[in-house]
Amino acid sequence: MFLNTLTPKFYVALTGTSSLISGLILIFEWWYFRKYGTSFIEQVSVSHLRPLLGGVDSSSPSNPNTSNGEADSNRQSVSECKVWRNPLNLFRGAEYNRYTWVTGREPLTYYDMNLSAQDHQTFFTCDSDHLRPADAIMQKAWRERNPQARISAAHEALELEDCATAYILLAEEEATTIMEAERLFKQALKAGEGCYRRSQQLQHHGTQYEAQHRRDTNVLVYIKRRLAMCSRKLGRTREAVKMMRDLMKEFPLLSMFNIHENLLESLLELQNYADVQAVLAKYDDISLPKSATICYTAALLKARAVSDKFSPEAASRRGLSTAEMNAVEAIHRAVEFNPHVPKYLLEMKSLILPPEHILKRGDSEAIAYAFFHLQHWKRVEGALNLLHCTWEGTFRMIPYPLEKGHLFYPYPICTETADRELLPMFHEVSVYPKKELPFFILFTAGLCSFTAMLALLTHQFPELMGVFAKAFLSTLFAPLNFIMEKVESILPSSLWHQLTRI
Repeated sequence: MFLNTLTPKFYVALTGTSSLISGLILIFEWWYFRKYGTSFIEQVSVSHLRPLLGGVDSSSPSNPNTSNGEADSNRQSVSECKVWRNPLNLFRGAEYNRYTWVTGREPLTYYDMNLSAQDHQTFFTCDSDHLRPADAIMQKAWRERNPQARISAAHEALELEDCATAYILLAEEEATTIMEAERLFKQALKAGEGCYRRSQQLQHHGTQYEAQHRRDTNVLVYIKRRLAMCSRKLGRTREAVKMMRDLMKEFPLLSMFNIHENLLESLLELQNYADVQAVLAKYDDISLPKSATICYTAALLKARAVSDKFSPEAASRRGLSTAEMNAVEAIHRAVEFNPHVPKYLLEMKSLILPPEHILKRGDSEAIAYAFFHLQHWKRVEGALNLLHCTWEGTFRMIPYPLEKGHLFYPYPICTETADRELLPMFHEVSVYPKKELPFFILFTAGLCSFTAMLALLTHQFPELMGVFAKAFLSTLFAPLNFIMEKVESILPSSLWHQLTRI
């Protein structure tokens, strides 16, 4: 009787409401997936519902005695997800701020700038700064979040004495041109060399003096490296190369700044490929951490030997020569290390200003590499054509799913989250491997489409859809009716009468 009294308007309202609710769920699920890279429903199910139902968390190891291989792999994954200082980072006042003035967009994220503040406190401060008034002021300045407050503190420190770190801050953040930044860095160099010589004589007199000398060494290396970068940006590339070589010779153990990557870029600008190969021979070693600059520069040098005469049609007919095979293998090696770079080199994705920190093998490192090295690939005739023809072949050699790599460790799964923190919101982060849409997004999309179609058909053909609905419900309840009839035929009528009364 209830089913017979339902009107077509009820079915229109029912299907329309279902379509609306499933559509809202679909929109929310899609937004959450685009922002966080996972399904909200799946995350809630795994995080909250599964423990309540007595499920076992798959992330916790079932066997406490894990193998050494798994432990090594986990350690490698953690190290590969470490965020590194970008060796080619731009000047905040002369480059990043000018971009903000022109476009109104912030090229740096708060997370990135916070990491820089931590770096500055590590490199430019020590426990004995309170003994010197200017250093005490700068110690507070590096912790200050407001840029204007940092600049005011630097000026205040310079009123007391020539302070190298104060000049560094002004060169990085207040100078609006590279020439002005270079002038301030030269003043910082003069003050920094004096502090370095004094602390060098006293470094063995105690732990306090040793910490001061370590800080003064970091300051001096930073100043000289930035002066070399100023020379490179102002077109004095040979001077920049000499400064970098002298710096690496004077402080060979300070590899944290990755000065060799600055040197590689300057040598490529001079088209001094023999010296580039010599630097690669020293730093492209199995015991040293790799980078996109190392891998892709090695690929560029091997591609340069064959790219001007390479033709995919001719190669398919006669096969690859030994030199071409070496070039293709070098490209495959580079793409496996960082699969995001080719799309920027081939201009399939637009470039943005590189961040101050990068994640190796991530999108941030790809942007930083392509931003400075795209011109070098364009200069080598046919190099981009060879890259275009061969880079996608890398993925056929990598096992799927990524339980192990081919030439390197498996691609870390943490890169997307870190890159979203490092890169600005207006940039679409490149993700590898490309994630498939979660089941619940597909399910809600299908449910929304199906219920919307039912609502439209019910509105257009109410009587016909009413007949279909009643037939569907009758078919759905037919097994239940059959069971009820069998129960009535088996049980005595008096017992059934008593049960219905209960």
